[in-house]
Amino acid sequence: MTKNLTTGSVFRNIFFFSLPYFLSYFLQTLYGMADLFIIGQFEGATSITAVSIGSQVMHMLTVMIVGLAMGTTVTIAQAVGAEDKLRVRHAVGTTAVLFFGVSLVLAFVLIFARGWIAAVMETPTEAVAGTEAYLLICFLGIPLITAYNIIASIFRGLGDAKSPMYFVAVACVFNIVLDCIFMGALAMGPAGAAWGTVISQAVSVVLALVFIKSGRAGIALSRADVQPDFAVLRRILRIGIPVSLQDGFIQIAFLVITVIANMRGLTDAAAVGIVEKVISFIFLVPSSMLSTVSALGAQNIGAGKVGRAQQTLWYALGMTVSFGIVVVCITQYTAYDIVALFTYDTAVIVAGEGYLQGYIFDCIFAGVHFCFSGYFCACGRSEISFLHNVVSIVTARIPLVYLASLWYPLTLFPMGLATATGSLVSMLICISAFLILRYRGNPAFACARSGGDAG
Repeated sequence: MTKNLTTGSVFRNIFFFSLPYFLSYFLQTLYGMADLFIIGQFEGATSITAVSIGSQVMHMLTVMIVGLAMGTTVTIAQAVGAEDKLRVRHAVGTTAVLFFGVSLVLAFVLIFARGWIAAVMETPTEAVAGTEAYLLICFLGIPLITAYNIIASIFRGLGDAKSPMYFVAVACVFNIVLDCIFMGALAMGPAGAAWGTVISQAVSVVLALVFIKSGRAGIALSRADVQPDFAVLRRILRIGIPVSLQDGFIQIAFLVITVIANMRGLTDAAAVGIVEKVISFIFLVPSSMLSTVSALGAQNIGAGKVGRAQQTLWYALGMTVSFGIVVVCITQYTAYDIVALFTYDTAVIVAGEGYLQGYIFDCIFAGVHFCFSGYFCACGRSEISFLHNVVSIVTARIPLVYLASLWYPLTLFPMGLATATGSLVSMLICISAFLILRYRGNPAFACARSGGDAG
């Protein structure tokens, strides 16, 4: 159902929109964490490495799809704020056509490229077969994975963050049950993890389509709406492509770091794979704030309420920074126990502990640039998000991680710290860009009153 978020308490709107968003992200992340946790209970480092590498590749593809769909979320949200129902329908129809074609082409290409991908990832020899099996099954399921995430982006643009949460909650239960069956009872290894993920995504898509068909979603499309509207398409792509590329570069950086870890041996490879899953879980709060600022900010900008849009940004910044500081402090004392949840291998636990203790500082800096990125997207300036991520990856994150791996071969702690440095660079660029746009008099960045349209 469509929900107007341009009135009422800004803080209340952030909380009640971001909470189901957070829970949706949590449940999606639980997919990968459940795969890794369950396979760690039945098999050793080889299978853990195969699943962690395969899931990293799939996560990269998923976030790029979600990034591209950010154009849909912002376009729909601005149309809702402007009360333009025709533009809403055209955005939904155009999105359906665009992503159906993208998912089919992507699946076809990647199925034949899975061996090359495993090689590029410097996958340890012992884990190659499991990684390729995992990727083959997940690549076959790309249309289903795409369909769920696109449907979710449409709902969130309409102001409805609750419905996607319900769909993914049911699917998550299915995934955990199937993981226990496929990897436990049937001993299917990494292939079992992949089948559990794909089947569960199919469940979420079916649930979403049934809900839309019932009419309760507030989406009523005519045949004319399910046609590419090229004006709307250009806007979706203008916003979505920079975000998609930004997310792609971030994931490429993660993959490069994984490659560096793989070159250090199976123990470090498994440790990095586990910590990346843990970090993806911890980053749920800043990630949900990025999407919340995008959706709420876009609705308010569409309604001409710049003050409320900026107030959304300030509240989100306060919440993410506070969260980051608390998490950093707690993790320094609990890192060993956190990694130990995923494996009984003492060497992997010790290596992962150091990596997590260094990496966790990224949560503070990333929280800041995530919020700013959300606001840039809401304003239609997503190219700024792309720019700061590329600069930080090229100048800091990857070079520093590589140097740390050479200079400190006995610990992963410096490699973890290097990733945080990359986010620090992004944060500084975001703050600078915001101030420059304000100085130049851009209406969406001008000093806005806290009252009045800020509500």
